[in-house]
Amino acid sequence: MGSIPPCGLEVVLVEPQIPPNTGNIARLCAAVHAPLHLVEPLGFRIDDKHLKRAGLDYWPWVQWHRHRSLEALLQGKDEGRFCFFSTRASTSYLEARFQPGQYLVFGSETEGLPADLLERHAARSFRIPILRPQVRSLNLSSAVAIVLYEALRQLGRL
Repeated sequence: MGSIPPCGLEVVLVEPQIPPNTGNIARLCAAVHAPLHLVEPLGFRIDDKHLKRAGLDYWPWVQWHRHRSLEALLQGKDEGRFCFFSTRASTSYLEARFQPGQYLVFGSETEGLPADLLERHAARSFRIPILRPQVRSLNLSSAVAIVLYEALRQLGRL
């Protein structure tokens, strides 16, 4: 199974498109010592100045990995360790019971996660409730922060 990271959780961004979002998430991962997985294709180059600016000088403290596809990341891992987050899921993230060693998976800012993936993993797919129907979604970096800190709270890491 491999070792569990110090915070107990790993963050996965599937095909992220906006460099400042990924930079902010990298900074968050550095702050809580959570590995970050970036699944291609990326909507930017890793050396993008906006990505680096958003992550400030915290990149040396981010343990990050790049994967050619979501299938490549999932290969050889227990899929039960993955939780998926989408506005199209029906269960609130507040009903999730997080465990050490889980991967928190988020889709791109423009497309989210594929519908077939969410269907296959419906029992492990969650949404963040949005109270105003005129708002379609939250900013990706905000969504990751909300879920990651709830998971850390549940694990007693805060």
